[in-house]
Amino acid sequence: MKRVFNIGLLIFSIMFFVSCASGVPYTQLNPSLYPENPNNGRIFFYRPSALGAAIQPKIIMNGETIGTAISHGFFYLDRQPGDYEVVTSTEVKRKVSFVLDEGQTRYIRFNIGMGFFMGHVYGELVDSEEAMKEIEKCKYIPEEKRKS
Repeated sequence: MKRVFNIGLLIFSIMFFVSCASGVPYTQLNPSLYPENPNNGRIFFYRPSALGAAIQPKIIMNGETIGTAISHGFFYLDRQPGDYEVVTSTEVKRKVSFVLDEGQTRYIRFNIGMGFFMGHVYGELVDSEEAMKEIEKCKYIPEEKRKS
């Protein structure tokens, strides 16, 4: 019985570490909080928790797959002002809608809630002060890794 437990713990540990972000820490990358083009806005996407690390749903914004919700990871996109809807899907679809203004920076944090069969990862719009405290502990996910 103890051997089965140890094997289970080993498998869990491997899944946990493989499923967490492994890029450059936010504090080293130090990205600008503002878009390169002042006519656009910038959106940060991040998942600060390791809870449910093996669950990594695709992130779909306005019908386009833009990445994956990876534990302890973040990425950002510059977009034109307008209405946006961010969707994640596991057992159920969860969405968050917001308006992006010119020169504005928005932060979408991905959390996990308990579902019937598995956890649900959902986006939540957070203010910049709260986001900056959490995102500093995350690592950058380059485009080639977040879309795989």
